[in-house]
Amino acid sequence: MTIRNWVKFAFWALVIGGLVNAVASLIIRWDFYQPYLANGEISEFLAAVVWNIVLGMTMSVMAQAGFFAYLTLHQVGVNIFRTLTLWNWIQILLIIIVLVDIVVFRFAPGANAAGDWIFYGFLLAVLVGSATWTAFKKIKMTQKPHVLISTLFFMIVITSLEWIIALMGRQDNIDVYVALLLFPLVAVNAYQILMLPKYNAQSEEDRKRLEERRKARKETAKTVKA
Repeated sequence: MTIRNWVKFAFWALVIGGLVNAVASLIIRWDFYQPYLANGEISEFLAAVVWNIVLGMTMSVMAQAGFFAYLTLHQVGVNIFRTLTLWNWIQILLIIIVLVDIVVFRFAPGANAAGDWIFYGFLLAVLVGSATWTAFKKIKMTQKPHVLISTLFFMIVITSLEWIIALMGRQDNIDVYVALLLFPLVAVNAYQILMLPKYNAQSEEDRKRLEERRKARKETAKTVKA
């Protein structure tokens, strides 16, 4: 990918992360915003929205780092296991392990009532549902069925790792942040895995145009010298 296209790729990832987190916070944390509006404190309300946009952008940066780490991991996995089929089976196993870990070791300790399980079940449905939608969208865009497993792996395993890292150290309103931080990560990761081929193709076209311009300049220079 050329630097110009990488900048555009990263910029839109930041925008998506910020906007999705802002919208999600207005829904999930309305009790936080409502007093500002009730008291006519518009500047404080806008400051809170901006803060959540910045938080979403921070999650976007984490998601971008995770994405490029995944690209390296995927290539290493294929090289180590020699075939894509075997690497896909390893990825399926890791998906199952991560999902079990989320339910048993992340959700279960904090689920003290039926409402807690409904809350955590909803978040798990968002994670798995968005991963499934992204995977089938990826197949439709690329016409390559074999990308199903790798996309599911990225959207579930890598997003879960980013999610857990983002929540480390937060003790206040932990359930609020469990919900809030998931949405920008899912949105940015879906954008990255779906749009990377577009930016790679655009970069290839840019290189070809640059090469053609260089050849044209060389031909012009030869003509002038002649």
